[in-house]
Amino acid sequence: MAETLRSEIEIAAPQATVFAFLTDPDKILRWMGTKVTIDPKAGGIYLLGMTDKLTAHGEFTEVIPVHRLAYKFGWDGHDEVPPGSTLVEIDLIEKDGGTLVRLTHGGLPNEKERIEHEKGWTHYMKRLAIAAAGGDPGPDKHLSS
Repeated sequence: MAETLRSEIEIAAPQATVFAFLTDPDKILRWMGTKVTIDPKAGGIYLLGMTDKLTAHGEFTEVIPVHRLAYKFGWDGHDEVPPGSTLVEIDLIEKDGGTLVRLTHGGLPNEKERIEHEKGWTHYMKRLAIAAAGGDPGPDKHLSS
């Protein structure tokens, strides 16, 4: 049975700023990954290199500027979570002068993968919050662990 993870984080930045940190390759690289190729429109590519050997691959299914992103997601060379096998949905909700980011990652094949992806998303949502608020999240220690 497929697993779904849900996570929320409040970011001290407007929706448009947070949206830019999710869709602009230069901004994405401030908080996640080492290389990125994306075309944030329905049917557009989502390609994020975390390391030389770890690449997330998928395609956007929905893009509503400053409000919502959804994309198929998976890992190149990963049998349990192959490219495009899961769905990441990110909703941006205005809240108290900032943005509530509501993340849903569905279609994960089992509890083990849900737990592993939850660890990753928790780490990267914290880095996103720092970067979008104008800070420097520093070197990504998650990739070396």
